[in-house]
Amino acid sequence: MSDNPVDMRDGATIGANELLARAAAEDLRAFRALTVAVDDFFLPEESRLDERTRSALGGLLRNLVETVESEVREHAVRLLSARNAADQAEGLAGEESQVLARLMRSGLLRDSELMAELMARVRQELIGSALPMHAPDDPERPSLINRYIQHPDRVLATGAMAVMIAESRRRGSPESGQLAQSDLPAELHHRLVWWIAAALRERVAGQAGEATIDLDRALIDAAQRSLSAYDEGDRLEAAAMRFAGAIEAQPQELPQLLVESLNDRRIVLFTALLADALGIGYELAREMVLDPAADRLWLALRALDLGRDPIAQIGYALCEGDPRRDLEAFADTLDTIASISADAAREALAPLKLHPDYRAALQALERTEKAP
Repeated sequence: MSDNPVDMRDGATIGANELLARAAAEDLRAFRALTVAVDDFFLPEESRLDERTRSALGGLLRNLVETVESEVREHAVRLLSARNAADQAEGLAGEESQVLARLMRSGLLRDSELMAELMARVRQELIGSALPMHAPDDPERPSLINRYIQHPDRVLATGAMAVMIAESRRRGSPESGQLAQSDLPAELHHRLVWWIAAALRERVAGQAGEATIDLDRALIDAAQRSLSAYDEGDRLEAAAMRFAGAIEAQPQELPQLLVESLNDRRIVLFTALLADALGIGYELAREMVLDPAADRLWLALRALDLGRDPIAQIGYALCEGDPRRDLEAFADTLDTIASISADAAREALAPLKLHPDYRAALQALERTEKAP
């Protein structure tokens, strides 16, 4: 018998319970992983993200979170330092950021409106960068946007310059990977800022113990500063819509403007010109342009009375820029598209001009099961 007997039963019991809890958690993780894998396996091929889109979407999401996080964190650190909360300032500034990972785990980034916007933005940029290059008929003739920058009409020149500035801002810094701003619609930027502030608070609050009031105030002030400084009107899409409205393209001018904007690989400007001519919002026009089936786009072009040749040029450019599109299928249907009368096309598109919230409500009802 030992001279110093120790009862190990409590320790063994605790150890066994911990192992059982870990095993149960592992079973749950394995089940969730299997569920995701099964869902992925049965996902229709046409709904599956290709690697290029998946990679671009991941990069955009990371850059957006890091851009907003850096802005909120840096200002909060300055506020905490000025308010004699050095320990919390050091905690907020010192550790490697885990904000993106925390938001991913939380499920907040699964927000359907946020992901719809990011997906559309990624696809828009990928198609735009892959559009075929076109040498101008006249080598001395400037590109569409540069011609307007040199335009004697100050409104047009200013609008064209605003588009170029917004394009540069959208690309961000190639060295840091951070963006000049989120360039999101205001409501989505608002959500992202508060999610990031909450994630930063959670990460530092454990070190601060109960003395979190200074941390909370600093993060709230930093978030509100980010929100007050954000101007949705600076977004590339907003600048393009203002420019398209300033052009006031006449029916005889519109086909060439649309074709030339794609030739210049400015898909945002193409979309804005289309939206302005149809009298609809940018987001709806973007849906038409990005839809690989493109039925609504062809109807829209015919509603604007575009002829066979400009429709062919637009269709060819989009097929070249988007691997999801079938060039042969488009060629086979081109004559049918051209044969649709402008009046018939306008009548078919009439529901798209309804109030956006009304249309969204109708679509929401259609997606639900109808009552017996």
